[in-house]
Amino acid sequence: MENLQQLPDSFLELCRSITAKRPKVVIDHILKHGFITTEELKETYGYSYPPRAARDVRENGIPLETFRVTGSDGRKIAAYRFGDVRKARFTRLSGRTGLSKQIREALISKYGCRCFIYLEEVDERELQIDHRVPFEVAGEPDLDPENFMLLCGSANRAKSWSCEHCENWNNIKDKSICLTCYWAYPENYEHIAMRQVRRIDLLWEGDDIEIHERLKQKSTSLEKELPEFVKDIIEREINRNGEG
Repeated sequence: MENLQQLPDSFLELCRSITAKRPKVVIDHILKHGFITTEELKETYGYSYPPRAARDVRENGIPLETFRVTGSDGRKIAAYRFGDVRKARFTRLSGRTGLSKQIREALISKYGCRCFIYLEEVDERELQIDHRVPFEVAGEPDLDPENFMLLCGSANRAKSWSCEHCENWNNIKDKSICLTCYWAYPENYEHIAMRQVRRIDLLWEGDDIEIHERLKQKSTSLEKELPEFVKDIIEREINRNGEG
């Protein structure tokens, strides 16, 4: 059981200030039992993907370390306990919906209220602040606004899924790989989660929706998927202008 007398008051205060359900469950369990296993997160608390729960704790400034224990079936499983509490960010940032008001304001002032991935303008309340380089790869960055990015909810979920299935996230943990990734710098990248692919996210709004519907009807008549049809149009235009 975690000896609370050995934990700094500032660290305990930080732990108790976190009210979001998922990280709070992990923190309270560790405070009571000393650690929490992936099995407990799944079976006791119903979290099907334990690393996400651990990530939520870390992104609230609580250091966690992963180690191995024996599960109920006799196999080794992962478990989490507090790491070096001296590394805790006692000037707590506010988690996944906004790391700080100052960072948010600085990013909006420079880039406007738009998603860095999908580039569309959205209501400020819908923007979430995310690390350009995942915490799990490089730890907590300096609080320079350029180390963070504004994302709409769908872009944030897409980035999370892609990063969590990336070899660099899970094993290599090389920051330089992230710095050349689409999910960190979509305006200038060399790969997407270590895969040699390129992407363009197109958005039709307002009066442009009619153009989208015409594209869709034409692609259907040609028995082509819409993305394939759009790529054909772009390729023909490039070739027509002698640039390809």
